[in-house]
Amino acid sequence: MNEIIKETQSICPVCLKIVKATVVKECDDLYLTKNCEEHGFFKTVIWRGKPSYDSWKRNKSPAYPKVPYTKVEKGCPHDCGLCSDHRQHTCTVLIEVTSRCNLSCEFCFADAHGNETDPDMGTIEMWYSRIIEAGGPYNLQISGGEPTMREDLHEIISKATNMGFKFIQLNTNGINLKNYSYYEKLKEAGLKSIFLQFNSKDIIQDKLKVIEYSAKLGIGVILVCTVVPNKNDNILWDIIEFGLKNAPTVRGVHFQPVSYFGRIPKLPEDKDRITLPEVISKIVQQSDDKIKLSDFAPSGCENAYCSFHANYISVDGKLITVSRKNECCGEENGKEGSKKSKRFVERNWSGVKINKYIPKKNSFEELNQKIKNGFFSISGMAFQDAWNVDTQRLKDCCIHVVSKDGNLIPFCAYNITTLDQKKLYR
Repeated sequence: MNEIIKETQSICPVCLKIVKATVVKECDDLYLTKNCEEHGFFKTVIWRGKPSYDSWKRNKSPAYPKVPYTKVEKGCPHDCGLCSDHRQHTCTVLIEVTSRCNLSCEFCFADAHGNETDPDMGTIEMWYSRIIEAGGPYNLQISGGEPTMREDLHEIISKATNMGFKFIQLNTNGINLKNYSYYEKLKEAGLKSIFLQFNSKDIIQDKLKVIEYSAKLGIGVILVCTVVPNKNDNILWDIIEFGLKNAPTVRGVHFQPVSYFGRIPKLPEDKDRITLPEVISKIVQQSDDKIKLSDFAPSGCENAYCSFHANYISVDGKLITVSRKNECCGEENGKEGSKKSKRFVERNWSGVKINKYIPKKNSFEELNQKIKNGFFSISGMAFQDAWNVDTQRLKDCCIHVVSKDGNLIPFCAYNITTLDQKKLYR
């Protein structure tokens, strides 16, 4: 028997109009159902298996924008900017500095094609100013397209550094970072970390050179894997093991269950989706119980159903969990969650400093060095697309993209795309 879990709102994946939606439980699986008067009924799986949907719930107090840039007029998700109804402070802001790319991936959030002119430095400086006016500076991720297609990328990073951004991360496929002198300029400009695409074991040799240079420069590496059912969901632990072998330069692995926006190869069916609990379960199974299901927890920042994380210290080849469990049945503070998430990323995703000093054995300094060098995170985030977007989750988003006119748009809303390429904000 089906059980209605909650009523919410979504959008029609054809016309993008706001529609009523329901989250329905069928056995252990959860579905988002909705109906558009013009385009009919839609049903999309959003949660399969364990950890259970109920166990993942987390109550969080809202943290409304310090400076809302847009008014509430049409309703979520058509008023993003952020509007005054948004329920979470910004943690990370993403800017897209080019639409050009040197790859043509089957799945691409940005649908990179290179048909647009790159934003000039004046525009980028305006974006930085808008971020700061909105309450920043926040953690900054520079993306594209492929941002390393720009020869002046070091100037873009330097400008951010000079304007007060402390943690700057690059979202990249790494191809152009095999040019050491180019990469070194980025480090000197203030780059702290790279989000390195890593979707297959077939590309290991290409990535090793980037990791080698990252170690030399003291830049942290997070391996980022887009998980596609029946394509690479059988190698999740292999990717984690590769990351562990290349720690402490590699600080963790981040999994993104495939979402259908940007470049979409076909109309998605439920068999084409993999949900957060399925990713967690596959990691645990493939690890042969080296890690446990109980190691994983929802975020303290964004909506609980958007992500997972597990934090470890690697000691003598073994992973010791240091994930904090929320045992409280009360309400968490959304404002504090945003601050903690921002500090966590800045502290743990930056590179390990190259230190020639060897501390005394069994000293506090040695313990501190082991903890810093041994830290390793396994995380994941499920982005919402036009078929499964829940506006209650969207209002809790803390990862925001700067639009061309300088507004802050929740990542999923910014990237929502219909099959015929209608978009909300791009």
